[in-house]
Amino acid sequence: MTTTSQPSVLFIHGLWVHSRAWDPWIDLFTSKGYIATAPGWPGDAETVEATRANPEGMNNVGIEAICQHYADIIEASGVKPIVIGHSFGGLIAQELLANDLVIAAIAIDPAPIKGVKALPFSQLKSGFPVLANPANIKRTVALTSREFGYSFGNALDIDESDALFDAWAIPGPGRPLFEDATANFRRNSPAAVDTHRAVRGPLLLTSGTVDHTVPAKVTREVFELYADGPSSTEYHVFEGKGHSLTMDHGWADVAETCLDWLNVKGLAGTPAPVTTLLVD
Repeated sequence: MTTTSQPSVLFIHGLWVHSRAWDPWIDLFTSKGYIATAPGWPGDAETVEATRANPEGMNNVGIEAICQHYADIIEASGVKPIVIGHSFGGLIAQELLANDLVIAAIAIDPAPIKGVKALPFSQLKSGFPVLANPANIKRTVALTSREFGYSFGNALDIDESDALFDAWAIPGPGRPLFEDATANFRRNSPAAVDTHRAVRGPLLLTSGTVDHTVPAKVTREVFELYADGPSSTEYHVFEGKGHSLTMDHGWADVAETCLDWLNVKGLAGTPAPVTTLLVD
């Protein structure tokens, strides 16, 4: 694989949110000189409406299949990108980085990897719509607007939370949640990431301080798992932000923080030069 003078960024969404929620990020990163894309998970349709109408394509899709899906996309492109993932997308981003498929990764409020022991009540409650029924491991499950409001929109007023639900919420496969919940009890868990031996590009982990789905305590534990590793890992806290931070009214602040970190790491984009027309 190669790298180019114009770096590529691959955005990966998490459970219950369609990849089109990354559209404002794609526009921003493109304006900053990146080649930006946000392909969906295996089984996602091209639009929110189409995914809601036919969610069965995601039935029984698990972490390993999602990782392989993005590995195949990267291999087909022939270019090692930067990867930015939110929630379960943040876990996938760490997998891709540890396997040297990407040059750097940003994991925004990432789903916990194997080895994390913290299990706050709000995290349990957020996963309850899926985990309450073992049969959901093979199903695709949708959240109600109220469940979405607790898991994603708790830092927002109800009108904004409902608007995000209407715009971007889609059903999600149950298998990744079950795989993550049982990771510490499985020797070969698909949620395992090499935090100690992998020589890889830089990683930024972030937390929103009022996130219900992935509380900051969980991501701090992830950060601590990397403490003895040979490669660069950093941690950033977004005060007052919940799990909706990549798509709510404050998304640009989160995006700019990511851009600043990439710039510090020598991975800034290369904006096209501005052409000035001289008129006689």
